[in-house]
Amino acid sequence: MSEKTSYTVIGAGHGGKAMASHLALMGFGVTLYNRTPDSVAVIKARGGIELKSYEGGPHGFGQLALVTSDLGEALERPDVIMVVVPSTAHASIAEAAARHLRDGQIVVLNPGRTGGALEFTRVLRDTGCQAEVVVAEAGTLLYACRSDGPAQARVFSIKYSVPLAALPATHTPQVLERLRTAYPQFIDGTSVLHTGLNNMGAIFHPALTLLNAGRIESTGGEFQFYIDGVTPSVARMLEVLDRERVTVASALGIRAQTALEWLKMAYNARGTNLFEAIHNQPGYEGIMAPRTLRHRYITEDVPMSLVPIAALGQRHGVSVRGIDSVIQQASIVHRTDYWRRGRTLDKLGIEGLSVDEVMRFVIEGKAAVAGH
Repeated sequence: MSEKTSYTVIGAGHGGKAMASHLALMGFGVTLYNRTPDSVAVIKARGGIELKSYEGGPHGFGQLALVTSDLGEALERPDVIMVVVPSTAHASIAEAAARHLRDGQIVVLNPGRTGGALEFTRVLRDTGCQAEVVVAEAGTLLYACRSDGPAQARVFSIKYSVPLAALPATHTPQVLERLRTAYPQFIDGTSVLHTGLNNMGAIFHPALTLLNAGRIESTGGEFQFYIDGVTPSVARMLEVLDRERVTVASALGIRAQTALEWLKMAYNARGTNLFEAIHNQPGYEGIMAPRTLRHRYITEDVPMSLVPIAALGQRHGVSVRGIDSVIQQASIVHRTDYWRRGRTLDKLGIEGLSVDEVMRFVIEGKAAVAGH
């Protein structure tokens, strides 16, 4: 292992800027890549990003080694490539990166949503990538953050622990060891099916947005999303979706966390049902609804999270009528076929595989992937 791990951060949005500046402040060599030069012009001119933070959190000027819109240049030297872009861009990043990657590099999707590492690996394989790289995914973004200006970022909090899994899982210890100096918060997420099927945003975001569609469009999102938007009836719908997700995981031999368990673990929010638990979470107070239905809660979470969960359910004999209804509603509202655009099993490279074959593939990497 080299003396100090070098990083490339792909994406200069909220998360990418926070991560790049924080890594630089920790003393790592950091390259920041963004495909649109205008988006990083000020950062390039200044040579880095000013990071502000919560009391006691990381802050200061993070000096970057390189700021570029040339992907080949960005991938030339790093040991670790942190992909911090919407999951809808994972496939195109993989396709563009395939010919530039080199042996021994680690790619981490922050986060993978559902099936991120599977899709990224399949695209690399189909694009003819010859490099021996390890692809991993985080269960969620480590930072709660926002962009404060063209060369400024702000971190509100850093999570205490975030599950991470490599594909196959036999490589997870290697990835955790490589990241440990910078990010001891990453913990073993068991497998990419575990990280993907414990994706709570899939349950909370799309249905809650669609069930409040009229209110969002008539008020421009001027209401508290989780407080006003989660009524007893809406919460019952979320409970059905959550039960389907947990059942899909169970069909694959995975004990997924329920939304109630997650609220208790993450926020110590308790209740006899989801309505009570959400309303007992003071952190949700003040979080406003999306201003429009053209929002990542639908455009990203439906195709990249709900579609793969539903596809796994259909393949392995689980009723996913609730999840499918949300996908259909989103498709109607946006006049888009989210099933076609989403992460179906063929896009994940696991179509036609039995439960045992899928699990062997994600744990050991040994299953012959159907059709490839």
